Formats: sequence, C-alpha cells, structure tokens
Amino acid sequence: MLNLEWFRTFKAIYETGNLSAAAQELFISQPGVSLHLRSLETYTGHRLFERDTRKMIPTERATILYNYIIESLNNLVQAEQVFCRNSKEDKPTIGIGMGFDAFGHTLEEHIAKLPFNLILKFGEYEQLLHALETGALDLVLTPQKGHQSTLEYTPFAKERVVLVCNTDTDIEGLQVLISTGKRADVRQWLREQVWFTAGADMGYLRDFWLANFECQPDFRPNYIVPNFGSILRCLRNGHGFAVMPDFICRHAIETKHIKLAWEGSPYVENTLYCSKRNRSVHAREIKQLEQILIQNWFSKTDGVNLVPCQY
Repeated sequence: MLNLEWFRTFKAIYETGNLSAAAQELFISQPGVSLHLRSLETYTGHRLFERDTRKMIPTERATILYNYIIESLNNLVQAEQVFCRNSKEDKPTIGIGMGFDAFGHTLEEHIAKLPFNLILKFGEYEQLLHALETGALDLVLTPQKGHQSTLEYTPFAKERVVLVCNTDTDIEGLQVLISTGKRADVRQWLREQVWFTAGADMGYLRDFWLANFECQPDFRPNYIVPNFGSILRCLRNGHGFAVMPDFICRHAIETKHIKLAWEGSPYVENTLYCSKRNRSVHAREIKQLEQILIQNWFSKTDGVNLVPCQY
C-alpha cells in the first residue's frame, strides 16, 4: 500500500536537494529517508532522482509528481497545524479571516498578547466565508453577508466609502461639476485622472461608481497595489485618486497627508459584521477575540459610524 509519509519525504528531498538535509527537516534518520524514497520509486515504477555525490537531481517524473501533490501536501500541513494538540499545553488555535488593512487597524499590535494560537487568512470575502463554513476558519470580519444557514452575522460597525487624493491635487473643477449636478461630466472628469486601487478590493471602486453614476467603471486603474496602506503612501508622494473605506484614511485626512475629494451622493456605506458558525468548540476564545477587535476599532476611530456588537 502507498504510505503518505513517502510523499512527505519525497517533498523534503525535492526541496532540499539532499538526503541528510531532508532527514534533518523531517527529524528522522538518513537511512529512513533513503528507505522511503526507494519504496516510493518501487511503487511508482520510475526513478525519481539522479544520485550525485552532494545533490539529488530530480528527474522529469519527479517534477511532474511534485507539481501534482504539492498543493495537497500543503493543505495537509495546514490541517496539522490547525488540529494538532500540544501534549504540554492544551492551547487552542483560532483561525480568523479579514482584509489586510482591517488587520493592521484592529489586531496587528495585539496578537502577541493573545492567550491562544492564531492563524490569519487574507483574501476575498466570499472565499473567507466559505472557509468559515467548512471549518477552516472560526471568525471572519466582512462587509458581505452570505446565505449560509450555519453562519451568524453580528453587526459591529459601518464604513463609508469615499474618494481621496493627494493634498496638492487641484479639485476645483471637480467640485464645480458636482455642485451643478452634471454627473456625466463628473464621471468623464474622473475617468481622465490617475487612479490607484488595491488588488483585493476592487469592489469598493465598483460600488462607488455604481451608486454615483449607475454604471460600472469603464477604465483601467493606472496602479494596482497590494493594499490600502500602499495607496495612502503613494498618494502622499504623488498625484492620483482612490476610493477606500473612511476608517482607513480618516487619520491621513486629519493630519493633511491626503485630502477628501468627494463623499459621493448618495453615500456608499457598508455594515461590517463579525461572522462565525452557529456552534463552535472555541466559543469562548471567539467571543474574546470579537471583544478585542471591537474595542480596538472604537479606540482608533473615536466611535465614528459605529454600532455596538451584541453578545
């Protein structure tokens, strides 16, 4: 029968290129590594490495096998990290999903003090909610509500989506067009500007555009950067426009590092939710984490646009 440990050993050899290095990584003996490799080669019927005095050179078959199994092996490693039990200390591990900027705003400076292990995942909200539903995560901060019956959503704050730009950018023409109500001209004026967006949050620009112009954005942003923090740093040093949540840019506006160009009319507001499964073995830790997140949100936004989270 196929032994999954053979694949783990094969992966270590492939990535280290050396039997002794693979043995050290796996905490087993070098003869054990050699035995696993011989067993896997016998099972597959193919030679997987060319032996050199100092290096194991993967064959074409080895490269195909590695690319085929690597994602599954990484998923198994993640499962092992999430579900393993420490024999010395029963310390739970909590998985949380959120936007990268929300993490920096609420949790980053506090994670070292948490009384439990924490695994963070960033990504699109639909993917995070799916991971929550399947048990890969325990808590998700999201502006979107799904329709899963196994999940509950507790509102804790509101974010307003606003248009911002560099402090030296001349927006007098924009303000005149807005005051006259010429939305088609406002849209055309904005289309001609330099635009920044965060790769994972194009939805903010789309929602702002739909609310104010009743159509999808019909232009390609000039610069797509990793997150809103990158956009703020770019706008401090150069001209351009961006749409982002107000909680992220409020401090930069107050300190005049950037300026508010337009709040939109009508406003675009999202309710932020703490989402979790209806039942969880880590209910106490999740509640504690929710309280930490909300308290830090209040302290950094002075309570603006916030509603209390109900327990």
